Amino acid sequence: MHKTTGFLRDLKRGEERGVDALLRAAFGGEEEVRIVEKLRKSGAMAGESVLPGPDGPVGYFALSRFVKPKGWLCLAPVAVHPDWQGMGHGKRMTGMLAGWAMASGQTIVVLGEPDLYERAGFSRARAARLTSPFPLSHTMLLAPGADAPEAELIYPSAFQR
Repeated sequence: MHKTTGFLRDLKRGEERGVDALLRAAFGGEEEVRIVEKLRKSGAMAGESVLPGPDGPVGYFALSRFVKPKGWLCLAPVAVHPDWQGMGHGKRMTGMLAGWAMASGQTIVVLGEPDLYERAGFSRARAARLTSPFPLSHTMLLAPGADAPEAELIYPSAFQR
């Protein structure tokens, strides 16, 4: 049986519980739920998108504003429900986000699996001169141009343990 979803779209009011359930299923715990709640409450959330399924969100990503550099966005978390993984939904979501970022001139940083994000246009090489509290081996940058900017990443407080 082939599973299909709706189109990637902004999170609608009232879908937060569905996103929480998706994050628990995808990550096996509460940490990402806690991060998203803190991003929302602190005002650091720049946007949330969902990939709707027949019974609620099956895909999700959040964009939050870095404290520094100003104007840069952090992509985290990104999740696809385990029952919907391996079907290209994560690739589709990150590809659509990358297209939007390039068209709008946004700079986005993600911490994650290089194989997944580099296929969508994120680059470890372009992130090599960043200073981060997280491992640079899994830090990637997506931005117009081809430079490797030198900058210190200060994440929203929601990402502090």
